[in-house]
Amino acid sequence: AGIASFACRPSEFDGLPIDLASHSSDHTDLGRFASKRVVVVGGGQSAFECAVLLSEIGAEVELVMRAPQIHWVGRATRRGLLGRLFFHRTDVGPALVSHLVARPRLLRRLPRRTQQEVMRRSLRAGASLWLRPRSDRVRVTTGRQVREAVRSNGHLTLRLDDATTREVDHVMLATGYRVDVRRYRFLTPELVAGVRTVDGYPLLDEGLQSSVPGLYFLGAPAALSFGPVVRFVSGTEFAADALARHVTGARGVNVRHVASESLSGHGRAERRSV
Repeated sequence: AGIASFACRPSEFDGLPIDLASHSSDHTDLGRFASKRVVVVGGGQSAFECAVLLSEIGAEVELVMRAPQIHWVGRATRRGLLGRLFFHRTDVGPALVSHLVARPRLLRRLPRRTQQEVMRRSLRAGASLWLRPRSDRVRVTTGRQVREAVRSNGHLTLRLDDATTREVDHVMLATGYRVDVRRYRFLTPELVAGVRTVDGYPLLDEGLQSSVPGLYFLGAPAALSFGPVVRFVSGTEFAADALARHVTGARGVNVRHVASESLSGHGRAERRSV
């Protein structure tokens, strides 16, 4: 189901139409912003990708972020013997912590306070280093927040917490996501009412099943129960195995073997044609 249903919009932008203030998840094509004045709000990967892409199509872009500085994320420290020692191959979480993150069943047995600290350290907002050389035309304002957004003559006037203002054509909110399974439109209110939750996250058993028998949650909604790795592609091996075990009642399913067999049997033609 993805995470689009969980898009988080700061309250300062409530009531503004999507043509003036949108979430980064609303867009697949940024072409309409060429030559426009755009402020991107956020300090993570989505914010920087949007800002860079907007600048490359000719938009006048400023990125406004709360953090005091940009957190660039690279893979240089993950290479070689030391890299393998300090970082698990799932590549989620900081040095050494990533080995704990890669063991969701162990992590779920630790005190909630420890789990929360692991989550905080592993999901810190940052941008990939490959974006750095492409961000020269992006004006970055750190340590600031938008306090007010006022509509005026088809444009927006933004007031920041330092009392400065910006006149822009559009605000793009790369402000992340907040899980709340009640926001899934395909789940009826009656069904959701039976799901035990904490802060919007469903409480799941070892097989990723919720308190409603037969209703399973994978991906971001499973993060409270199994940690940050399940939010990423590298966590699908664990999730697929746990789900398959529970559904089939089997002791274990060799997910890698199944995937390999599938590729060898059905994927050769596709690989040759690429």
